[in-house]
Amino acid sequence: MFSPEERALLRSALLEFAARDGRISAIAITGSGAAGREDRWSDIDLAFGIADPGELPAALSDWTDHMYQRRQAVHHLDVRSGAWIYRVFLLPGTLQVDLAFVPAAEFRALAPSFRLVCGHANEARHAQPAPADLIGLGWLYALHARTSIARGKLWQALYMIGGVRDHALALASLRHGLPTAHARGVDQLPPELTAPWEDSLIRQLETPELSRAFQAALSGLMREIRSSDVELARRLEATFKELDAAGA
Repeated sequence: MFSPEERALLRSALLEFAARDGRISAIAITGSGAAGREDRWSDIDLAFGIADPGELPAALSDWTDHMYQRRQAVHHLDVRSGAWIYRVFLLPGTLQVDLAFVPAAEFRALAPSFRLVCGHANEARHAQPAPADLIGLGWLYALHARTSIARGKLWQALYMIGGVRDHALALASLRHGLPTAHARGVDQLPPELTAPWEDSLIRQLETPELSRAFQAALSGLMREIRSSDVELARRLEATFKELDAAGA
């Protein structure tokens, strides 16, 4: 396991390496390191603005070589969001290093956890999902959960029920002004809100248990929809009752 001191030394070294890369016009620390919320398990998050978009592929390639040859990375993956490419590295000692690359014209804060180190950042855009999108994904997962149970696809049903719960809790997080992605805000929700969701947890991979958990998840989703959009909840109520009956 890496130490906080090792993490801090590596971040400083990567910032120095970035400052010497003439293709990089702006650098920021993001994530918990920018927000003063680092703990023992936090990773390294850095963002780079690339002055010439045509040089972005070469910069990615060179930085990847650096991470493997100089920092002993053991694997990496790419996560794409709009113009951003997040190259995520796994290092020995389980340290995760997220390096985000974007053309300078799109370099900006996408969340409050953004601290500019050098260069210019465009106007911040703190994007959050629309409530209607989370609601729509919630009922979509509910439809597939119902069908998976009916077809006897128990593992698929477990996955789909989790999707209902995840999107409803994201909706609750949005309502409370908390981060929605990857359940980052869920542990800050009021305990009285999250406690009923324990009934949606699946204890055994058997049809009766999946049906019980599904009904609990469906009920929880409707609670959140009512809190977010009373009129939409009214329109969905009859259909949710059909889903509830079918999942029983």
